[in-house]
Amino acid sequence: MSQASSLEAEAKDQTDPSSLRQQPTTEMQTNTLEQREKLRWRLKPFPELAKLAWPIAVSMLSFSAMTLSDTLFVSQLGAAQVAGVGLGGVAAFTLICFGFGGLRSVKVLISQAVGAARRDRIPRLVAAGVLSAVALGLVAVVLGRFFGPLLTNMAATTLQGQTAAEYFWVRNLGAPLVLSSVALREVRYGVGDSHSPMRISLLANGANIGLDYLFIFPLGLGAAGAAWASVAAAGLECLALLYVQRSDGFGFRSVRSRDVLDVVRMGWPLGLQMLVEVGSFALLTVLIAGMGETDGAGHQIAMQLVHFSFLPAFATGEAASILVGQAVGANEDGLVKRVGRQTLLLVSLYTGSCALVIALFPNWLISAFTDDPELIRVTRSLLYVAAVFQVFDGMHIVGRCVLRGTGDVRRPALVTGALAWLATPPLTYFLGKHLGWGALGGWIGLSVEIVAGALFLWWRLERGGWKRAAERSRQELESDVPVAVPAE
Repeated sequence: MSQASSLEAEAKDQTDPSSLRQQPTTEMQTNTLEQREKLRWRLKPFPELAKLAWPIAVSMLSFSAMTLSDTLFVSQLGAAQVAGVGLGGVAAFTLICFGFGGLRSVKVLISQAVGAARRDRIPRLVAAGVLSAVALGLVAVVLGRFFGPLLTNMAATTLQGQTAAEYFWVRNLGAPLVLSSVALREVRYGVGDSHSPMRISLLANGANIGLDYLFIFPLGLGAAGAAWASVAAAGLECLALLYVQRSDGFGFRSVRSRDVLDVVRMGWPLGLQMLVEVGSFALLTVLIAGMGETDGAGHQIAMQLVHFSFLPAFATGEAASILVGQAVGANEDGLVKRVGRQTLLLVSLYTGSCALVIALFPNWLISAFTDDPELIRVTRSLLYVAAVFQVFDGMHIVGRCVLRGTGDVRRPALVTGALAWLATPPLTYFLGKHLGWGALGGWIGLSVEIVAGALFLWWRLERGGWKRAAERSRQELESDVPVAVPAE
């Protein structure tokens, strides 16, 4: 059950579906006005922000640990198997990354409904999110049947290609389960419950470790066993989230086409943005890999180090989007900038500290990965660039998440998606290959993308470019008249 907020409990008391079915619009608006006074965090957003953020960060770290677990177990089979699992895993994620991004709309819509005291809408949005997730997962499975055979030709060796195809085939089958878990996790975040998803992700991670060993070694399934373990863990996570969600209901019998369309309408720009950015980053990796083994290895090491500094910042941004969604639903637009600025302050303190550590102790950080002098030199130069863009990366994350919470998704997705392709790949090619700067040129291109995107997002936030989207979100909530909910 949600850890949540007396805000939700009070809203639940006020908005019993049976009473809402009898209320005229004016009475519903009165309830909404009362709810606006009950955003407990409105005077002090910071504690609520921190309370939501740290479990999200743990969940994300747990997901990264699950991937690391697969790699560690498979590494005992050989280098070709590790490379194959890496290739198969990237291919499997590519086919579901649109859904990963698009289903974030569920969190925004639900947080806005909470802010507007419209808990009657939540079960229908749950159903709409799960139905969308299953549909996107099935599309990924169908596409995977055509895409999988191509992996054997993309690998450097026959064994690597066979491993990649086997691993991808199994992981791809689990796409509906994975995306359903994403949708249900976003639901819990939307109602202000980040603790339940954290506990469930830790449970799934533990199950994945045990199943990795069982499937790979005693059962002799090899690298495919790691994939089956991941799918089983995703199934466990999905079932656990369904169990937690049961108290708030599912709404499959009352869901309307409008609810699904709301999820799709807000979700497609987010999904497309993620797909475009994943594609851009994949091209960056390919271009750098073509510059030599040292540049490619330096890029991978630097990305691993930066990745772990990125996760807490992203989790804090996600928490901000929840609070902003509640504020928009409650017609408290004045809270949007306040939440955004306090989140930026918190994230900047963190990313600034990370930048300082990276700049002062690069060799110590790199020593955990290699002792090769040339590789250390290349990686160190990339970390210096990362130290420069760390604070801007935090700005980029917070700006994007806050705007998303208001419902302003299309223009930010268009601009940041365009920057991902107009800045990073061309500059990587020109600086890295044409001028011979290697991986350093690619990271400079990445920095240009991040800085330009951060400045645009905060310019839009400060000038109020999100207000029209916020008003449109409220109008959609007001026009969505509660309906009778059949017994499940």
